[in-house]
Amino acid sequence: MDISLLVIVVIVTALAFDFTNGFHDTANAMATSIATGALSPRVAVGVSAVFNLVGAFLSVQVAKTISSGIVDDTKINAAIIFGGLVGAIVWNLLTWLLGLPSSSSHALFGGLIGASWIAAGSGAVHFETVLEKIIVPAIASPIIAGVVATAATFLAYKLTAKSEKTERAKGFKAGQILSASMVSLAHGTNDAQKTMGVITLTLVTAGALPSGSNPPLLVILGAGLAISLGTFLGGWRIIRTLGKGLTEIETPQGFAAEASATATILASSQVGFALSTTHVATGAIIGSGVGKRLSEVRWGVAGRMAIAWLFTLPAAAIVGAIAGRTAALGTAGTVIVALAAVAIGVGAYLLSRRQPVSAGNVNELPSTTTPATASA
Repeated sequence: MDISLLVIVVIVTALAFDFTNGFHDTANAMATSIATGALSPRVAVGVSAVFNLVGAFLSVQVAKTISSGIVDDTKINAAIIFGGLVGAIVWNLLTWLLGLPSSSSHALFGGLIGASWIAAGSGAVHFETVLEKIIVPAIASPIIAGVVATAATFLAYKLTAKSEKTERAKGFKAGQILSASMVSLAHGTNDAQKTMGVITLTLVTAGALPSGSNPPLLVILGAGLAISLGTFLGGWRIIRTLGKGLTEIETPQGFAAEASATATILASSQVGFALSTTHVATGAIIGSGVGKRLSEVRWGVAGRMAIAWLFTLPAAAIVGAIAGRTAALGTAGTVIVALAAVAIGVGAYLLSRRQPVSAGNVNELPSTTTPATASA
């Protein structure tokens, strides 16, 4: 396969991943606002899409971490990156089908690490950077967001204890519109950059850009539009899990969770930490449940999510390694990987239609499940 054509294939695949990232992570910004009724489902995903696009233009620090920090761009090629992207997409589709809010970011990192390691050896992976800017933030960020959300929720109820419940709800609903928009802005600032970084890495390995380059404007625009389109279509299955599966959320909790997540994500983006917005948002939602006295956190649902988090990096790495090694065989290998990825995507979609979740029923729990076990 001509290298220029392969680079185009990789760029298109990167944008496809960005699209899955959008609908996979819409819940991070809008699940609580939809659950409390602060925003209708369709309006919520529209607002989120706009702010995701705006956020994509605010910073490139995370993109530089991806393009020049995780793997050695002198030891890999476009076929390896293609395999890594396929690994990330497959994991995103699987967890979306199951309604599990796992990390799109860690799926991408795992895919790239697995494909690079198998194809070019362990020296192709900068494990120090992986530890410093991926593993440590992955552990710390949900804890920090959860603690902040716990304190913010407690204060929100304490300061408004003498207010009428309806007036309190009205005020916090207005606040949620702003805070949810800011989470979307932060998500665009952090997650859209990951695709920018992958595309930039591809262009560097192809010799189209010098090593250490910032993402070109067209790359920034393309990544922003792809994640926004995915966001607009709405990842309703995961929105249901975060909005209804973890805890019953009231407007003060929703506002506290969203504000805490925004602060954590934006602070991390400015220093180039490629953290998971899913981990942050989930930690904040659990914190909002803990912060409201007598509020029930459904730890069974949280436990299943945590298991998915643990498997994300290694599972995506395994798929990425297989796909990368196959794609590196040449044109036939690349075609095989592409067809397999398309088949998995079509299969996931068809399976999802057996129990569809949409804007019309996203706030409903399935009649055959209890609130403590629902994760559809």
